[in-house]
Amino acid sequence: LSTLHLKDEKTKPDANGAVVKADDNVEKTEDEEKEDRAAQSLLNKLIRSNLVDTTNQVEVLQRDPTSPLYSVKSFEELRLKPQLLQGVYAMGFNRPSKIQENALPMMLAEPPQNLIAQSQSGTGKTAAFVLAMLSRVEPGNKYPQCLCLSPTYELALQTGKVIEQMGNFYPDLKLAYAVRGNKLERGQKISEQIVIGTPGTVLDWCSKLKFIDPKKIKVFVLDEADVMIATQGHQDQSIRIQRYTVVPDCQMLLFSATFEDSVWKFAQKVVPDPNIIKLKREEETLDTIKQYYVLCNNRDEKFRALCNIYGAITIAQAMIFCHTRKTAGWLAAELSREGHQVALLSGEMMVEQRAAVIERFREGKEKVLVTTNVCARGIDVEQVSVVINFDLPVDKDGNPDNETYLHRIGRTGRFGKRGLAINMVDSKHSMNILNRIQEHFNKKINKLDTDDLDEIEKINN
Repeated sequence: LSTLHLKDEKTKPDANGAVVKADDNVEKTEDEEKEDRAAQSLLNKLIRSNLVDTTNQVEVLQRDPTSPLYSVKSFEELRLKPQLLQGVYAMGFNRPSKIQENALPMMLAEPPQNLIAQSQSGTGKTAAFVLAMLSRVEPGNKYPQCLCLSPTYELALQTGKVIEQMGNFYPDLKLAYAVRGNKLERGQKISEQIVIGTPGTVLDWCSKLKFIDPKKIKVFVLDEADVMIATQGHQDQSIRIQRYTVVPDCQMLLFSATFEDSVWKFAQKVVPDPNIIKLKREEETLDTIKQYYVLCNNRDEKFRALCNIYGAITIAQAMIFCHTRKTAGWLAAELSREGHQVALLSGEMMVEQRAAVIERFREGKEKVLVTTNVCARGIDVEQVSVVINFDLPVDKDGNPDNETYLHRIGRTGRFGKRGLAINMVDSKHSMNILNRIQEHFNKKINKLDTDDLDEIEKINN
């Protein structure tokens, strides 16, 4: 990991040339937004060695509704080449994940079929498209046959690791990285069968430098499409690459953790006549989570209430969410002074540092994780029994951020267990935010009192 240095925090020179930090509350630029998303995606890859056992239901829309819909429960059913099956098992995959059950039969079908798939990090989607690439590649042919686009250098390296692991039993298989700094002599053709890279460099390799003959590409993968299109330049470059590689039998596979309108429009431009796999929204997680609020007058009262709650019930591990890095830093310091084992996670840390903090928390070395929204999505720690919103989540306009609320409190109530979410309310404005969150999810959030603490303690025990 020492080679990966992706940072969320932006520094910029002032009028005198001194470097100053960008403020927490300044609206993010397009590039900062992209880097935030890319950092989150990379973080999820670094902290996940196992597949997530998601409760999401998979929705499959076929381009040909009359075709029988296949899903598989074992890798043997896919009739993979022996070397590839060996690679899958060597990586510790015993059976296909939910997304793989439906996606793999489509990706490996003959003739090849195009696919647009929604799948968050940790559901096995990288392994799925790597399997598709390795199934189509002919190791004896010494030219690029599979092309994978990633939004950043670091994410390309992570996908490359999966290709190397899964292709470990193909001695002739080689991988090239079309990323910044990988300079090749003009005029040469590359012999590696799989190329993974970022859009700008890949476009240069295909068009200007002609290292790749795009008409020989059998599989074209666009990974992390939602991160990719956060930058307009990447979107345009990806479309141009796709136009170079459009031959009738080139298989197009596009993956995205989210399916906002912008992602849909982009996907439909790039992937002709696709099958579609979507994850149904996981709002049912709220059914396993008891939600409460606590009324306070200011930040100090919120801190005292937090300590009282902590003293009244047995908590295995807790995650506490703050709106800014400054509040998170202050709260972590105050809790440490009270004798709690506290870990702090915020945006100025490099991704590798964040991964190390999460690993310590997962191992139980710290019982409390104080964080900003960098940690709201996708972190699964089985022992988390309580999520506390020290600050309610709002967007840049000060409106309730319902999506972030769902992701935050979804850190508890996982793995079939009951969870607890407590919201700190310190003003009329934050009470209004809470009321709007209740309306959005159509779920009543009760005021926390002593009887509730007793009941929670019984459930915990």
